[in-house]
Amino acid sequence: MSTTDRYSSPLSERYASREMQYIFSQDFKFTTWRKLWIALAETEKELGLPITQEQIDELKAHVNDINYDVARAREKEVRHDVMSHVYAYGVQCPKAKGIIHLGATSCYVGDNTDIITMNEALKIVRKKLVNVIAELAKFADEQKAQPTLAFTHFQPAQPTTLGKRATLWLQEFAMDLEDLEYVMSTLKLLGSKGTTGTQASFLELFEGDNDKVDKIDPMIAEKMGFGSCYPVSGQTYSRKVDTRVLNVLAGIAASAHKFSNDIRLLQHLKEVEEPFEKSQIGSSAMAYKRNPMRSERIASLSRYVMIDALNPAMTSAGQWFERTLDDSANKRLSVAEGFLAVDGVLDLVLNVVDGLVVYPKVIYKHMMAELPFMATENIMMDAVKAGGDRQELHERIRQLSMEAGVTVKKEGRDNDLLQRIADDPLFNLTLEELQRSMDPAKYTGRAEYQVDKYLSETVRPILDGHKDLLGVNVTINV
Repeated sequence: MSTTDRYSSPLSERYASREMQYIFSQDFKFTTWRKLWIALAETEKELGLPITQEQIDELKAHVNDINYDVARAREKEVRHDVMSHVYAYGVQCPKAKGIIHLGATSCYVGDNTDIITMNEALKIVRKKLVNVIAELAKFADEQKAQPTLAFTHFQPAQPTTLGKRATLWLQEFAMDLEDLEYVMSTLKLLGSKGTTGTQASFLELFEGDNDKVDKIDPMIAEKMGFGSCYPVSGQTYSRKVDTRVLNVLAGIAASAHKFSNDIRLLQHLKEVEEPFEKSQIGSSAMAYKRNPMRSERIASLSRYVMIDALNPAMTSAGQWFERTLDDSANKRLSVAEGFLAVDGVLDLVLNVVDGLVVYPKVIYKHMMAELPFMATENIMMDAVKAGGDRQELHERIRQLSMEAGVTVKKEGRDNDLLQRIADDPLFNLTLEELQRSMDPAKYTGRAEYQVDKYLSETVRPILDGHKDLLGVNVTINV
């Protein structure tokens, strides 16, 4: 059947990886539902309810072969997705159909699956984030001694190194990893709390035995690979959880956006470029152009994620008492699309960092156009050592700098400040002596040292602690 006559999401068609798409697929969702039903049945059996191993084995035999046709047909009749899948599972498991979903409400499978899905998706994000950190660390190390103009207000300021600038990008992604791992460490399952969170149905099933009911959630959590369940809830887990998760994704998006903006500015300066393939077309009209399309796409998708994070916050704020269903449609969109978009963003960042092209001669040219202004303090100190008066020299350098600035801006000529200083007898310095002070590396301060220190003391422990996640190959679709 053709799909060209209906809407298809760009997130699945163009941006997100197959790995991330699977986590939000129907197959993952409904197989997880079935695993949760098995975990519930096993727990109830272990706690003494009359459930047989034969019934559980029958449930396990049909975890993956989901009869979607039966579920869809049933949902058209009953208008309830969970009960439709309970029915479909029962058709495949006639011996066990009477104990599927016993004592549970729809949120048992729906909400627990949402937590499991977000946890699995965060694992993918974490893996890619660690690899972004590794690639940026490699670039920072390679470029740690490359002098370059630093900018404040996008105006030339003191020199830095390209590697030092890369550590600024790197540090933000490292902060995102810290946030992500904290949120992951706090994720808990809903467990099985019942219609309003009171576990009344289970108290009835276990004939008022609170000790047995207390064991249900911990046993389900262990079977599903979690440490615990939220201690209290309404019908659902608190939607504050989704807010925390999406805020992590928004933080990653903000870091990626900042990185991509800097690359776009550097590409305008022709100092650093993102990768550009041999047959790639930059513009339909201007054949010579090399547009930073990957970085632009990073910015575009990142904006979407940052705005998307408002959805869970508003949903969380708008929940009524023990639950209301106006979270459902929004949640299906905002959580999935936030993850799919961030997945695409991180693939693009990995692709860009891995293929960055640096043009040292252009960087040097730009540096030398500004360095005479920046070197005036050192020049003044040399002139004082040669017998000059500091206050007179300061005023004269100010005047000559203004004159040279006019030459550059109004007349479009090269910066001739050094020649002006050499021609002024007040300084008692030759042009050759002045030019010897024009080594850009003399003006980058502790930049190279800071890169080495940051990489060894902060980044290396991160990478050593995540060695099992290193090595990701990404494919950019467009």
